[in-house]
Amino acid sequence: MAENEVVIRAEALQLEGLLESVTGDSGVVVTHPHPQYGGDMHNNVVDAIVKAYRKNGYSTLRFNFRGVGASRGAFDNGIGEREDVRAAIAYLSGLGKKNIDLAGYSFGAWVNALGLETFEHVSRMIMVSPPVGLLDFDPVVSDSKIKLVIAGSRDDIAMVGAIEKKMPAWNPEAVLRVIQDADHFYWGKTDEIETIIDEFLREKTLL
Repeated sequence: MAENEVVIRAEALQLEGLLESVTGDSGVVVTHPHPQYGGDMHNNVVDAIVKAYRKNGYSTLRFNFRGVGASRGAFDNGIGEREDVRAAIAYLSGLGKKNIDLAGYSFGAWVNALGLETFEHVSRMIMVSPPVGLLDFDPVVSDSKIKLVIAGSRDDIAMVGAIEKKMPAWNPEAVLRVIQDADHFYWGKTDEIETIIDEFLREKTLL
């Protein structure tokens, strides 16, 4: 199987996405890092997340936020981007996927977390390097769907200590996994992200 280009409609905008649809009712929407710092759906960490889910039989949908690549519109400080996520979830749901995960890296994790309470059809959420040192996570409400957080030990944007302090408010039952010697960009460390998510998905499948 391979990813195919798709068009997602978010409000009046068209967003470009890459979908790999497989049989079964499980799918994941994966969101990318900050558009104003060069983030897009072809990011190395996004790739790792997609690979882990693909390995576990999930349909995968990644997309470019508004104003990125061929997606229409303009950067909207996370507000319009939440509608982009909602549209992507609806797209997967429209394909018959009933067990939908949400996974995001950096800015994408922030957007996902801010909207999680209002996103229908989402079963679980994974955050990779939620940028607590850059963006405001105070509005994020406690939600049992937040299951796994991944961070690098040398990340100065998603600092492990700051994440540890916030996790009880996000979900006391969530798991934090720290990748040693990884900074915010995970160069040379994306295999470890893939392994952690793969193990998480396999464990949850057995429950």
